[in-house]
Amino acid sequence: MNDAATARQRFAEYYGHAPVGVWSAPGRVNLIGEHTDYNDGFVFPFAIAERTWVALGDRDDRVVRVATSFTPDPVEVHLEELAVERLAPDSVSGWSAYPLGVAWALGRFGGELAHARGVDLFITSDVPVGAGLSSSAALESAVALALDEHWGLGLDRPTLAKVGRLAENEVVGAPTGILDQSASLLSEPDAAVFLDCRSLDAEVIPLHLADERFTILVIDTKVEHAHATGGYAARRASCEAGARALGVPSLRDLDVDDLAHAEQVLDDETFRRVRHIVTENRRVLDTVRTLRERGPGAIGSLLDASHASMRDDFEITVPEIDLAVSVAQSHGAVGARMTGGGFGGSAIALVAVDLVPAISTAVREAFAEHGYGEPVIFTEQPGAGARRDA
Repeated sequence: MNDAATARQRFAEYYGHAPVGVWSAPGRVNLIGEHTDYNDGFVFPFAIAERTWVALGDRDDRVVRVATSFTPDPVEVHLEELAVERLAPDSVSGWSAYPLGVAWALGRFGGELAHARGVDLFITSDVPVGAGLSSSAALESAVALALDEHWGLGLDRPTLAKVGRLAENEVVGAPTGILDQSASLLSEPDAAVFLDCRSLDAEVIPLHLADERFTILVIDTKVEHAHATGGYAARRASCEAGARALGVPSLRDLDVDDLAHAEQVLDDETFRRVRHIVTENRRVLDTVRTLRERGPGAIGSLLDASHASMRDDFEITVPEIDLAVSVAQSHGAVGARMTGGGFGGSAIALVAVDLVPAISTAVREAFAEHGYGEPVIFTEQPGAGARRDA
């Protein structure tokens, strides 16, 4: 089990003294709005129960030292040492790029690090890695909140989200947008964050899932993905190429009425990438409006359409994800879709609480019939964002 007490205990065992505090941040589920964030579009994520904890202790020098008990081997502890003065995008690699990249990025956003004392950090987490639930943003956000408070930098949460994005883009090398960090830092219980990724205006929208006896079923296919490699960067490049060809700063500047012209101008593949972004932005806006007017039971068709668009136009799903979605839909889910960057990870389904056992069993049986590995299936209710725990 991972929690604040565990992080505190592991820190003390590893470093030989007690930490001064423990901070945590959650992973996230994106209810709808995939790959729209780096296109200046709209997203609608919420925080999950699973979190990453960072225990922090003072040092007498200028060294930032990090250690972790991350999965897949929670017993093995990895340690990196890097002086604050040397923090730079080309000086770290591997898992340490996330926490040390955040320390570097804090200075790029006005954090005064010249007189900051060194710290020891010990990181524990129960956010599944590679499941499309943003374990990376949970780590970045927890470290950013801890260092900001401990060093007295005074940065607000939207700025800390930018810190996490910069660390992931420039140090980790993953060309992600700001969706994940914003969800981890801004979320509130039983609500999702409606975020305009151009203006960074954010509004917390109540979901009322518990009131109406709904839950989010998460189906982790165990097909791992990585944003720093593979198709994610190619999809972003296609979006940027489409915007250039259409003469707009970003695909955010297009609406569905512009798609007929786009189809004439673009090659088929680029057009389909553009069509996904344009229609996905519209689906996010329609989801927020429908929630306000009719409640969560009315958004199923929008979730289903989002998945079809990711499968057919953006081509980021895998057979395991498609199977999980189709089985959930055929066994009574209100709606279902892939969540996250794609090429593996998790599907989500909005389901009535009473249907959770039946849908879970049907998905497991379908995976077995197709010869796939057994998925990990669990439920989520939207939770709280990053915080100090101790």
